[in-house]
Amino acid sequence: MASDGQSQPPVNPPKKINHTWYQSDSTVVVVIPIRNVQREQVNVDSTEKSLSVTVKQPSTDSEYNLELDLAYPINSSRTDFKINTANIEVRLYKVDAIQWTSLDAQHKPNMPPIIINPTTDTKTVPPSYPSSSKKAVDWNKLEVEITKEEKEEKPEGDAALNKLFQQIYRDGTDEQRRAMNKSFSESGGTVLSTNWDEIAKKKTECKPPDVSNREWNGNRMISLMTGSP
Repeated sequence: MASDGQSQPPVNPPKKINHTWYQSDSTVVVVIPIRNVQREQVNVDSTEKSLSVTVKQPSTDSEYNLELDLAYPINSSRTDFKINTANIEVRLYKVDAIQWTSLDAQHKPNMPPIIINPTTDTKTVPPSYPSSSKKAVDWNKLEVEITKEEKEEKPEGDAALNKLFQQIYRDGTDEQRRAMNKSFSESGGTVLSTNWDEIAKKKTECKPPDVSNREWNGNRMISLMTGSP
């Protein structure tokens, strides 16, 4: 018997969407091949050991759902995703520096993961310099020893005086440095004072050498005043 209505065309089931994934030393990226979606159509939730992704597909009224029990822990606070023309990429950040052998716990092989060698951090690892010596050189220790020797070194004569002035200027306050600059400049290089309260009041005059508390340096005399009159 013929049917009164027209025959309906067969309805094809929606095409299955298969996700893929890849990894680096610190991250795992889950790739979902859904095209032309907007960010507001994607919802991503994660915990330390799970991932949930929901996508409202633009071509249909259906939703895509991905639920995974992860094989290894992640830092869920850093989970993020980006939208490309051809797919959605969800980025997971590893807790441990290991090579994942599986994305989901269900297919995790019964074998220990491969530990990844930590990358070199220039902030924590001392630099390595070429050397013909067979014995490794601790450059940080050597630098500390050289600095210590420089501090303990006791120069004499003009070198001692210059070092003293440099130390006073380096360790002094802003007012002391200002006093030193003003007094030295106004006196033609014959007076060096750290007393800003006194130097600020008037122009510093050139003073002749006095062997009691001043030292003649070549053709110039430099007077170091400590604030006493």
